[in-house]
Amino acid sequence: MATRYAYHPGNVAHSNAMEVADTMPLAAQSLGIELVSLEGATSCGAGIIRQANADLQVALNARTLAQAEAMGLDIITPCATTAATLHEDLTSLRNDGKLMAKTNDILQRNCGLTLTGEVNVHHLLHVIVDEIGIDKVRAAVKNAFEFSIAGYYGPNIQQEGACGGDDVFDPDYLEQVISAVGGRPVDWASRTQSVGVPGIFSEEKTVLKQTSAVLADAKSEGAQLIVSACNLSHMLLDVYQGKAGKTTGQATKVPTIHLTELLAFAFGHHIERLAQLRTRVLVIAD
Repeated sequence: MATRYAYHPGNVAHSNAMEVADTMPLAAQSLGIELVSLEGATSCGAGIIRQANADLQVALNARTLAQAEAMGLDIITPCATTAATLHEDLTSLRNDGKLMAKTNDILQRNCGLTLTGEVNVHHLLHVIVDEIGIDKVRAAVKNAFEFSIAGYYGPNIQQEGACGGDDVFDPDYLEQVISAVGGRPVDWASRTQSVGVPGIFSEEKTVLKQTSAVLADAKSEGAQLIVSACNLSHMLLDVYQGKAGKTTGQATKVPTIHLTELLAFAFGHHIERLAQLRTRVLVIAD
């Protein structure tokens, strides 16, 4: 029997990280997770909108949360930034009656929705380990990832209430998944360090230095591949990898994929892309 969730693809899944959009449904299907689209859901704002207008970000995210409540479903997303931002705004609304009333007034007047706060937000990683189970992941593997793999969490979901049953300060859920698909988890210090999202739009040089530091750490610890649990961080670690290395002069060339890609490839989907990835790993390896 499928586990049903209201599906939010997360930030940039339909622009700079389209590989997430086309592998999430495949990974979910293989694990028995039914994704029900949140039609017209907006970006979580990634903290950018909050800096300019906190009430606007809360209202936009409250609309997404209320949509899921109206469907009778919790939200699932493959993006750590989206999961964390929705969780933060939901927590604020639950803890502030005046804010909840003000926001519901906006929702009622603009889209006829009401938020009670009963909905919950989950990252795909936590659903897999806490609900689906690692044994089911292991059983679904058709193509083992026999590489040394650095799991990147980022800082956003490492907060109380946002990381499922994982440890806030010393997480291991990604490492469990990596092991389940045949990989060798890398022990590295930067797995929860920020790469500067979303400062790439305003403080590019600083963000490139942060991104370079994370990539260089993974490489120095023997990682052949990085797997990210965040769409935005994945974009920086992958798309901006070369630029980050040129900025600092550090060795930053490490193939980087998203958690959804790791799962979809391991479960037998997109075998051509898996073959290309394996070639990249072998070519880039020192």
